[in-house]
Amino acid sequence: MTLSALIVIRNEEEQLSACLSTLSFVDEIVVVLDRSTDGSREIAEATGAKIVEGTWEIEGDRRNSGIAACSSDWILEIDADERVTPELAREISEVLPGAAPGYFGIKFNNYVGSRLVTYGWGAYNGVNQKNALFSRGAKIWGRQRVHPAIQMEGEAHLLEERINHYVYENIGDMFDRLNRYSTLAAIQARENGEAPRLRSSLRRIFSRGFKSYISRKGRREGAYGIALALFSALYPIMTYIKYTVAEEGMQSIPSQSKPKKPVPQKDSE
Repeated sequence: MTLSALIVIRNEEEQLSACLSTLSFVDEIVVVLDRSTDGSREIAEATGAKIVEGTWEIEGDRRNSGIAACSSDWILEIDADERVTPELAREISEVLPGAAPGYFGIKFNNYVGSRLVTYGWGAYNGVNQKNALFSRGAKIWGRQRVHPAIQMEGEAHLLEERINHYVYENIGDMFDRLNRYSTLAAIQARENGEAPRLRSSLRRIFSRGFKSYISRKGRREGAYGIALALFSALYPIMTYIKYTVAEEGMQSIPSQSKPKKPVPQKDSE
């Protein structure tokens, strides 16, 4: 049994070293560089990582390219802002030998700066769990720009230990992600020929805010919980506004650079 760690990035020199330092237990590290212009390549090369460089507009395409470049029996897909704890590394090393082909879900500890924020996450702005550890051939990414669909095959399992996920540096970073993701969602709507509806977008301001702040207990997080609920609520209406303004002006919605932290979960709200 061998294990590859896959990191797909664009200009992540500030995060990459800390992420790579937690991966000494794997047999191979593959780093996919998508149009990186900073020092990410040099940082990856210093660890002996296998480098794959290219240009991809679609998140699923770049991630599927990275998966194809891995040579091990199992793949741990991790982002630059994520850290494998020693406890998780030990658990992975213990469970993989003899494991049937399939995948393992891994839970997340989500941080804003140095603050652990447990409640209120969801939709586009965070992830509580994802199937980040999988056998070769068990995971295929879809081609959606936002919330790519993921096809999983084989036996499903869940690990006990968690990944530490540094989602945002601060509240300002939350604003930046809201802007990036709502633009990508508007582009996706244009490509799919599915115009956002005003009534639905307005309704979701309340339903998504309630879900984040009340159902997901964001109220326990003070100002952070308010921020998570607010940005979650604004996401659909901002997508509607960007799509509609571009349509009425007969303008193309400008493409944005890849989101720093793609979230492989579909919004079911």
